[in-house]
Order: sequence, then structure tokens, then C-alpha cells
Amino acid sequence: MKIPSLCRILLLALFILQSGVFAQSTQELVKLSKLNSNSSFDSIPDVVIDANYELIEALAGLNIPEIVKNKLELVSVYYYGFDDRIHKGQVIVNKEVVQDIIEIFDFIRETKFPIKKVVPICEYKWSDEESMKDNNTSSFNYRFISGTRIHSMHASGLAIDINPFLNPYIKNHVILPEGATYNTTQRGTLTANSPLVKEFKKRGWTWGGDWKSLKDYQHFEKKINSDSKSGK
Repeated sequence: MKIPSLCRILLLALFILQSGVFAQSTQELVKLSKLNSNSSFDSIPDVVIDANYELIEALAGLNIPEIVKNKLELVSVYYYGFDDRIHKGQVIVNKEVVQDIIEIFDFIRETKFPIKKVVPICEYKWSDEESMKDNNTSSFNYRFISGTRIHSMHASGLAIDINPFLNPYIKNHVILPEGATYNTTQRGTLTANSPLVKEFKKRGWTWGGDWKSLKDYQHFEKKINSDSKSGK
């Protein structure tokens, strides 16, 4: 039995319409997929730019050996600030942990864990104390562990400090940065039960909040080889 011409036309029109809807849906999925990549956030209006350096600029002002520089990468990250807006920051890390950091900041953004800012520490003239006072999340800083002549894990870009003013370093009665308090009821504070702490640990990172002789609640580090030295 032949389908009348009008029916054929209607069926064809319906097919074209459905195909168009499908194509539109596919385009939307592609857009959502792109949104998950960091570069796509640059085109979103009203993104707050916390940092926009080139690597050579972000490493300026400090005598850093070339062998160390060659192991570093500047990563753009996107996160919700305490103002509930999307921010763009940058963090210098060891190339070995770039993928970890990208995944961690994806998690931070998806869970809306608030981050004050993420700015290379060159902005603070390489002062760890000033960066911490400003609650700035950072990684690479070519420096020694406090009170020693041993290079910190930060000197290799294998450590990162998250919201340091809210998650201070505490040893005996010394709290750094000066003026900080550790209040687990505040947004942006890390505890042993924090999902973000668990995300780091899943990727083989150590959390300073688990240390026995002192507590460094801001601090996460990852050992890549035997040359890595733990510590603030």
C-alpha cells in the first residue's frame, strides 16, 4: 500500500524537525563539554581575573636554577570565590602534577569550595608570609623549609597551600600566618573529613593536617622521587 504524497511530506518534515532538535541538543552537549575545559571559561562574561601572567613573568625576581625552571608549568585554574563568582587564577606547579591540579580544581569548582585567590607568589615579592596573610592559594616558591637549609617541596612545585589564612600552620603556640585562627565552621576551611582533602589523598598527596609534630592545614604535597623533602 502506497503512502499518499501528503503523508510522505509530513513524515519528511517531522524527520527534518527531529534531526534539527537532535543537532541542537548535540551542539548543547558540545558546549557543556567545552565548558569543562579551562580555556572555555575565558569567554564567559564577568569572570574575575585574579592572575594573568606568562610563565617568564611569574618566575621573575628570584634566582631560580634553570634545571628547576624546566620542570615547571603555569596552569590557569577556575574556581568560585567567596563572592560566589567564577574567578580565574594561576598556579605554578611541577609538570609531574599538572593533571592532578587540573582535576583538583575541577572538583573545587564543581563542589563550589570557595577559594580566595590563586596568584603566583611573585606578586608578593616571593614572601610566603605576605601570600599567606592574603589567604592566597599558591604552589611554587623556591625557598627553604622554615628554620632549615633544606629546600621545601614548594621549591619543586610539588606542594600547594589552600586558603592559608583559614588553614594555618600550627606548632606548639606558634600560628602562621600571624593573626590567623583555625575555625572549622568557616567556609573554605579544611578538615580530615573534607571532600577536598580526600580528593588530594586519592591522587597520592599527603595532607599537613595529618602530621603529628605540627599541623599545616593548608598544605598538600606529593613525593615524585627520593629527592623530594617533606615540610612547610
